[in-house]
Amino acid sequence: MSMPNESRRNFIKKSSTAALTSTLGFNILSAKPRIFKNLNNDTLKIGLIGCGGRGTGAAYQASMADPNVMITAMADIFQDRLDKSYENLKLENPDKLMVDEDHKFIGFDSYKKVLESDVDVVILATPPNFRPGHLEAAVAAGKHIFTEKPVAVDAPGIRRVIETAKKAKENGLAMMSGFCWRHDVPKIDTYKKLSDGAIGDIQSVYNTYNTGALWFHERQPDWSDFEFEMRNWLYYNWMSGDHIIEQAIHSIDLMSWAFGDQLPERAVGTGGRQSRTEPQFGNIYDHFAVVFEYPDGKKGFHFSRQQKDCSRNYHLDMLGTEGRCYIDVFRKHEITGKEHWKWDGEKSNMYQNEHNTLFASIRKGEPFNDGIRMANSTMLGIWGRMVAYTGQSLTWDEAFNSQEVLGPELDQFTWDLEWPLQAVAKPGITKFT
Repeated sequence: MSMPNESRRNFIKKSSTAALTSTLGFNILSAKPRIFKNLNNDTLKIGLIGCGGRGTGAAYQASMADPNVMITAMADIFQDRLDKSYENLKLENPDKLMVDEDHKFIGFDSYKKVLESDVDVVILATPPNFRPGHLEAAVAAGKHIFTEKPVAVDAPGIRRVIETAKKAKENGLAMMSGFCWRHDVPKIDTYKKLSDGAIGDIQSVYNTYNTGALWFHERQPDWSDFEFEMRNWLYYNWMSGDHIIEQAIHSIDLMSWAFGDQLPERAVGTGGRQSRTEPQFGNIYDHFAVVFEYPDGKKGFHFSRQQKDCSRNYHLDMLGTEGRCYIDVFRKHEITGKEHWKWDGEKSNMYQNEHNTLFASIRKGEPFNDGIRMANSTMLGIWGRMVAYTGQSLTWDEAFNSQEVLGPELDQFTWDLEWPLQAVAKPGITKFT
């Protein structure tokens, strides 16, 4: 995983065993001979909702997290995506795949059919606009949850997710988020040093997520306008939240972690659309710069872009009263100042670590739940988008209590839906609501 845009979302593209071994860090070639295992009373059954590359990768890792789990149901709105996901999972871990034709569900209501089946754990990996409703439905159905980040695209969605996370905790349900760096061993060790005062009191955190262009699906003759948008959901803020939320939120979450998940008081920022201006790229920006102001004058500086043929950078630079911590998220973790320390431990796969932790917590009867934290981190990205779109300085309370709803409710989705596309935001002209 040498570049910022190399992640689980590329799983589905890498269907050869050798490529998967390199990307996921598992020696699939040396897996034990297939021994078919029937379901029993101790089997944890997994349902996958959202069969793109991200969901397929998560389902694979879930299947590897416990010796007695089985993938038993799958759902997507597109038949071809479900079929491709199924074939990849069948190729890589057939022992853990038991999805018959009656449990392959297609359509906007397919998530309901997975939840109505006897699955114990659901993986939510659809575009983010679906997440608040899917989380509510999953908790109401009594399912343990792995949910990809981000978990909403607007503040009303975040408020719903927070209430859902509370209900999950009350009901003894696990809720593991896809903020994968929280489960990366080099970062766990580094942040432990920081919490122990290795650089003193952290005063500023500069974080970046600068990457290149992302995937795009060329329009096919039989696609409607709406299907074209759904196939390219990244580029529509009502589905993705914009790239500061859909992708760069990882860097913002790392910033929040450094500040002990304390919420900032105010944010101001800018952004725009300079290189990715064609109509086919919907209405999102291609760059953001946001300053988060914390109590006692502390500041978080965020810079992200998705621009073709530009330099890439995925770093954190933290300054404390007694030193500095520099992290290249893929390569380097170093502390300088009153002490010098550089991480040189044994690496593991953070994606797999997430699922190992989730399933172990379920088995132990102490379900892991980081639902409120994941909602707050997502909200930081939404807040950053708000200040960039409007050009206004906003407090946490103002942003969190925003009434702006970007997309439709789950029950409004049909293939005839014509959701109005907002104009590309113009700072100073676009209003905060």
